[in-house]
Amino acid sequence: MSIPNTPLTSRDLKTAYLIYFILGALFICALVVSNLIFQKFFYWDFFGIYTFEISVGILPYPITFLITDLVSEIYGKKKANQMVTAGIFASFFSLLIVYVAQAVPATRWSPVNDTIFTNVFGATAVAVFASMIAYLLAQYIDIQVFHFWKRLTKGKHLWLRNNFSTFFSQFIDTLAVLLLLCSFGKIEWGRFTALLVSGFLFKILIAAFDTPFLYIGVSLLKRRFKIGQAEELDIPF
Repeated sequence: MSIPNTPLTSRDLKTAYLIYFILGALFICALVVSNLIFQKFFYWDFFGIYTFEISVGILPYPITFLITDLVSEIYGKKKANQMVTAGIFASFFSLLIVYVAQAVPATRWSPVNDTIFTNVFGATAVAVFASMIAYLLAQYIDIQVFHFWKRLTKGKHLWLRNNFSTFFSQFIDTLAVLLLLCSFGKIEWGRFTALLVSGFLFKILIAAFDTPFLYIGVSLLKRRFKIGQAEELDIPF
């Protein structure tokens, strides 16, 4: 992929770094939180057409795909993969913190006692493991498919690569995480199909909904750094 014809000034380079780190922080936050809150399930009646039954952990998760698509488009595949790898380390570090918090005994007057804490966070290890396996497959696939369509369309049709990469990777993610959670006994197998359909359809809706936001983000950043349609920022790190 080509780089901007005009080299970045020192000021532009600092701005590019800052934006990347902010996007990375939002990405990691959304990923870690989705692993911590996954045990609550909710329903959503979609205009009487379909009733979704999904984990609240799915709510922040699509944000990670929006961010990696934005980073892939502006900063390139290498920087997107670096962000995904950082998310993996952050997730396992959060798991370590939960383990330590669970191991220390609660005081008698603690508003959250050991039993409540274990009920809420006890399945976090399984959730993080299942999520990480699915996450590794889905995010790296998303980035690969995104750049495949970017090369094929020569930087045109952003909506096509955004949605095609997300649809495919989100199905892989939903399927993998449910298979693992059901295999570990955290979810009944009888709910597998319904949760798979609900989760995938919900993610499709979110992916379609976030496309305008991707266009806005890409447009603003390309205008800010004066990069062309098929170009990416070349920042050294």
